[in-house]
Amino acid sequence: MIDLLPPDLAQAAAIALLLTSFAGSFITAAFGIGGGVAFLGACAILLPPAAIIPVHGVVQLGSNAIRALMFLRYVIWAALPAFVIGSVAGVAIGGSVVVSLPGWLVQSVVGLFILWVVFSKPPKWLSRWPLITGLLSSFLTMFFGATGPFVAGYVKTLQLDRHKHVALQAAMMTVQHGLKVAMFGLLGFAFAEWALLISGLIASGAFGTWVGKQVLGKMSDHGFHRILNVILVLLALRLIWGGVGAFF
Repeated sequence: MIDLLPPDLAQAAAIALLLTSFAGSFITAAFGIGGGVAFLGACAILLPPAAIIPVHGVVQLGSNAIRALMFLRYVIWAALPAFVIGSVAGVAIGGSVVVSLPGWLVQSVVGLFILWVVFSKPPKWLSRWPLITGLLSSFLTMFFGATGPFVAGYVKTLQLDRHKHVALQAAMMTVQHGLKVAMFGLLGFAFAEWALLISGLIASGAFGTWVGKQVLGKMSDHGFHRILNVILVLLALRLIWGGVGAFF
């Protein structure tokens, strides 16, 4: 097995990533958000720095595409065209920026945005602007990796039931990660040597999504949104704490 792994990646690290991919996909399918950030954290610890965002992007592309297919009949298609246009622009701008935004600033702003969405009543215009959501989140994802909480903040303003929330979030993140992976390919990242591990991570995530879907089906909309709010707040506080810590 070790010979089949990418250079500088131990077998124990690969197993840990497989387990985290399963757990992350389960969390996102069952509760709407959180799995991508958890998996990014594992990638940051276990992968070489240059591979963290590209590998995370491919795995999340596969996981979200599978989730979107599983929840296909619940997708709100009207929100996607504008989001796609914004995402194309955001990835293009992000890919052309030579000096990345300060990590502490990105984390802090996203964290504050999430808290604002959870604890206040966001203006109605926010729910009508998927293009802006696509542009900003796709720009940030080129530097930050996991902007699912940012997109979830927009989806939350639509006040969907639990199945539609998970479905639309998955469809939007599939678009975003697909564009990001394409950009990293154009920028020269060698995905081939990671192909086998990535396939295993996507398969593990698919199983996690299936299990999470079963849990979601047994949950009420009220219970889903309560758990979603708790997860969003915890993610926001973690982002702000990390941003403040990095600044000082």
